[in-house]
Amino acid sequence: MTDLTRLRTATPRAADPLLAPLRIKKVTFRNRIISTSHASTLDEGGMPGERYQAYHEAKALGGLALTMFGGSSMVTSDSSWGGGQIDVSRDAVIPYLQAFSARIHARGAALMCQISHLGRRADAMSTNWLPAIAPSRIRETRHRAFPREMDRDDIKRVVRAYGEAALRCLEGGLDGIETMTGGHLIGQFLSPLTNQRTDGFGGSLANRARFGLMVHEEIRRRVGDDFLVGIRFVVDEDSEDGIGFEDGLRLARLFEAEGSIDFFNCIFGRMDTELALAEQNMPGMSEPIAPFLKPVAEFKRETRLPVFHAGRIPDIATARYAIAENMLDMVGMTRAHIADPQIVNKLARGEEERIRPCVGANYCLYKKVNCLHNPASGRELHLPQVIAPADVPGRRVVVVGGGPAGLEAARVAAERGHRVTLFEVGSRPGGQLLIASRTSLRRDLIGIVDWRWSELQRLGVDLRLDTYADAASVLAEAPDAVVVATGGLPDVEWLDGGEHCTTVWDALSRTGPAVGDDVIIYDGTGRHEAASCALHLAEAGRAVSFATIDDTVAVEMSYADRVIYRKRFAQNGIAVLCDRSLARVRREANRLIATFRHELTGLESELSASEIVVERGTAPFMEVFDELRDRAANRGVTDIDLLLAGRPQMAERPMDGAFELHRIGDAAASRNVHAAIYDALRLCVTL
Repeated sequence: MTDLTRLRTATPRAADPLLAPLRIKKVTFRNRIISTSHASTLDEGGMPGERYQAYHEAKALGGLALTMFGGSSMVTSDSSWGGGQIDVSRDAVIPYLQAFSARIHARGAALMCQISHLGRRADAMSTNWLPAIAPSRIRETRHRAFPREMDRDDIKRVVRAYGEAALRCLEGGLDGIETMTGGHLIGQFLSPLTNQRTDGFGGSLANRARFGLMVHEEIRRRVGDDFLVGIRFVVDEDSEDGIGFEDGLRLARLFEAEGSIDFFNCIFGRMDTELALAEQNMPGMSEPIAPFLKPVAEFKRETRLPVFHAGRIPDIATARYAIAENMLDMVGMTRAHIADPQIVNKLARGEEERIRPCVGANYCLYKKVNCLHNPASGRELHLPQVIAPADVPGRRVVVVGGGPAGLEAARVAAERGHRVTLFEVGSRPGGQLLIASRTSLRRDLIGIVDWRWSELQRLGVDLRLDTYADAASVLAEAPDAVVVATGGLPDVEWLDGGEHCTTVWDALSRTGPAVGDDVIIYDGTGRHEAASCALHLAEAGRAVSFATIDDTVAVEMSYADRVIYRKRFAQNGIAVLCDRSLARVRREANRLIATFRHELTGLESELSASEIVVERGTAPFMEVFDELRDRAANRGVTDIDLLLAGRPQMAERPMDGAFELHRIGDAAASRNVHAAIYDALRLCVTL
């Protein structure tokens, strides 16, 4: 039995290494699980107001030891990327920090802020319209500013600003702060990739460290010895001519020797390109679990200070292994806490299997802190993370459809204490996610289904698979409320010659031989469906051409998804045509001819292939909804104003056999998983 296998078995709660406290100076952390700093964009003009605080309070209520906030918080006015950062450059932030720290401390957790200067990553043409500054005039292609090389006055000003920002955090009642190396200003001085100076701040490793050492010396001078000061530290840039692991250790020893820092929060790689962000800085579903735990553990063996680390550690087993084997002192489960802020509470209660999994979709990077399948995250002022029982439980709720929307509707209604029956026509729940999870990049999506199915069984929901629900079967349950989550069917009716084409559903569900060697994928949405199908078929050996109506691949996805698809397309030889709408398809012998119209010029062109796969969303499947509409007390109308206000759709329970009727998810309109689950939560939490 391996160490990891051994630790995946049940661990007595009293002996669980994750629940052991840790003391650093005068701060005692109640366990070893933290949420690391990130930019949630929930601020109010740079201030952490009510919405921002509630988001972090949910994690503190969930039991974690430390919640860190303010990723890239700006220490000066020339460190802005255009909004969404906490502004620690002004005294106006102090009252917000005081309220924030009191709120988090009342829940038993510690609170820290990341303070930083973006350097060349700052936006020079928004907000304050100030030039970006950097050690050298080297542009970052992702953030695009041409920075001005810093002179001695700039250095003195920014060093002083760091100290003043740290003092504001101390006066705000926080337990500590961290600075940031990485692609930020301190890291830009440290790395030979971005520092080409020939003065006392460039050249040798000691010279390149000088600015960062000055910053931390100034911070310690301003905040005293008891306040915790850490550094989010790159152990290895993993780049030719960048900071390698040995140089990373040498730099770490310089900071240790100075005596101004209390912990290292270790990261790996670079963040100056979209690919580096997607694969190294914030790895998602396309990367393995805990990809950088090993080099961070090697780093920890060489340092005397506590080591924190976050990097795709989504599950308790991996986190436990990292702490038990002394690879880390504190384990960051940041995106995992966006998926489920109640991780530690569930662990402490012996309910580890009930933790809502982070599937690595990185939707939280796209729609900031909105989890793909936990729509309450970032909306804590309006939606609960823990579903409360209804004032009047016991209503009879029927849910039609076992995709993500239907599963969530049934879960929430059951948590409210209602008697729930779920009808699903298939032999397995999951809907479109069963198809999506067949592809290599999206297989972990099945966790969204598995978790809800397990919860429905725990809640005692009446689950009826292989059952087609019509009006008669629904009415036979004498429902008080009916939620139709029947999803949609692939939309090909718009296309002249659509009968010759294959849908993404059919292409991914195929078990027999392929239809010819070559295939054209047409993407009319910019979502995952067509792109993941193209990659799936290319990996199976097909020659794939990909045509999209948009100006690039995967336009509706996060930057992380876009760049991963572009990389995988290039690796698999997928030819891409952009700005093309599919006009018609015809058959000639054993070939299909697709006519495309260029979106900008209007010119038409033709491509031929053995098979043409078409994706343009779904058309709602509304049969049972239409059958029930005229019998419903609300005629199937969901009051949008009441929905958005978080109020019940019907103040009084329907009487004399009447029921309220609603449709959610793709049964209403073709959208995505998050929208479907959000529909279900905000509707059913008021039932």
